[in-house]
Amino acid sequence: MRSDYDVAVVGYGPVGQMAAILLGRMGYEVVVLERWPELYPRPRAVHYDDEIARIFQRIGISGRLAPITEPATTYEWKNAAGQTLLLLDRSEPGRSGWPAATMFTQPQLEQLLDETAKALGSVDVQQGWEVSDLHDAGDRVHLTVRRGAGGGRDWAPTGEQRTVTAAWAIGCDGANSLVRERMGTPVEDLGFVFDWLIADTVPRDPGLLAGVNLQRCDPARPTTLVSGGPGRRRWEWMLLPGETRREVENAEFVWRMLEQSGVGEADVELERFIVYTFRARWAERWRAGRLLLAGDAAHLMPPFAGQGMCSGIRDAFTLAWHLDLVLKGQAHESTLDAYTTERRGHLQHAIAMSVELGKVICISDPAEAAARDAILLAAAADPATGSIEPPAPSLGPGVHDGAPGEEPGAAGSLFPQASARVGGRSCLLEETLGDGFTLYALDADPRGLLSATAAAYLETLGASFLAVTDELDETGAYRAWFESSDCTVALVRPDFYVFGTASSPEQTDELVCRLESALQKPAIREEIPTG
Repeated sequence: MRSDYDVAVVGYGPVGQMAAILLGRMGYEVVVLERWPELYPRPRAVHYDDEIARIFQRIGISGRLAPITEPATTYEWKNAAGQTLLLLDRSEPGRSGWPAATMFTQPQLEQLLDETAKALGSVDVQQGWEVSDLHDAGDRVHLTVRRGAGGGRDWAPTGEQRTVTAAWAIGCDGANSLVRERMGTPVEDLGFVFDWLIADTVPRDPGLLAGVNLQRCDPARPTTLVSGGPGRRRWEWMLLPGETRREVENAEFVWRMLEQSGVGEADVELERFIVYTFRARWAERWRAGRLLLAGDAAHLMPPFAGQGMCSGIRDAFTLAWHLDLVLKGQAHESTLDAYTTERRGHLQHAIAMSVELGKVICISDPAEAAARDAILLAAAADPATGSIEPPAPSLGPGVHDGAPGEEPGAAGSLFPQASARVGGRSCLLEETLGDGFTLYALDADPRGLLSATAAAYLETLGASFLAVTDELDETGAYRAWFESSDCTVALVRPDFYVFGTASSPEQTDELVCRLESALQKPAIREEIPTG
């Protein structure tokens, strides 16, 4: 371990791993400080969406994911009588060109991310070192770290201690974040709290309940059954009023729950079980000076939309490119305040969706459940109801052209990725592009729409330039997007979100000028009191 780095990442779950990989790929000297000497061996998250798959594509691990993942093509909600209340079709790829829902086992994913991080020469992963204190000295962050030994409750400091400094520190250190505590940021809590017993099983017959992803909305015991990745099944049962963690968190109770679904010890191996408390909360500020937050350190949400880990990985992805430009001197450091507002706006949408789904699922009163069933069954039977899919979330105010308080347009929304014909072969388009900004133009060379000054500025940012032609756009997805967005030019950020759009050379030059202005002097800067 050296004494000084560009960035210190505190915590080495999937969010900390992703932050380290992204910044390491950019060439920065990164130290990761993780209390536990080994990766956590038990499953937690089991789902990611197409946008996260697109991020995995960016860091080059897509080809290694197939053996440890499986698409979830349906997600069904049934009532106590077995009637279908909701049926979500996930068979078509999502906007990012990957399966809309993918199931996995977290330890296997973390192992892959761990190998990817440690293969980067600029990333120094220090497992077994706890950050016991830190403070922002103005020009550097000073972190006090101590070595520990043992696991779980047996962990204990060995007495070895060091001080590490970094230009920036990112707290990916979970719900009990020390970094968040030192920042003193207020936390908004919606008061939505439920305890659920989670059990991960390994069927002895791999075909047992294969493809079933089910919410059983039974007031007698709301239950979830989903894939836990290839060869695994995840069961979740809500604790009923009056039940305690002590009485349900034992193998006898778990087997009793499984047997009620016709599954016994002859059918599955019980891998682990634990009670989780689901909460809905977020930190009001994700940056204070040189301290930053991502993942569970910044927010917690119920699991019903499968967006907990996904949101944390989005945090790391958005933060990395902001921080990259700041470290290069291409953006004022106050652009990191826009990281808070952009991600918090998007995050609050995910939390609200998770809470609303939870309010539908977590009903233990029979009369209330019957009223819910009547509403959902009527909606399912009415062709005029249409899709119940919520609108895709946009970024909150920040480094994009979307106006605060207005209806979201293309700016701040996720730009699509689809199959394209490039160099005589079909591929997902971004496999052929760089990692920075991209200027797309429909049926035109985007460089030809720019003044020399604007083109030179984008080149300093490492931008890609792409003409979207019929030959390239083999599915028509890109032309459809431009037509629906009423534009012919799109400037897309490194995290796949649209900075802004244009429809003429003059507007395109102005678009680039607005990007430069946004990076040098962000319009959004919130002053949030500490304490």
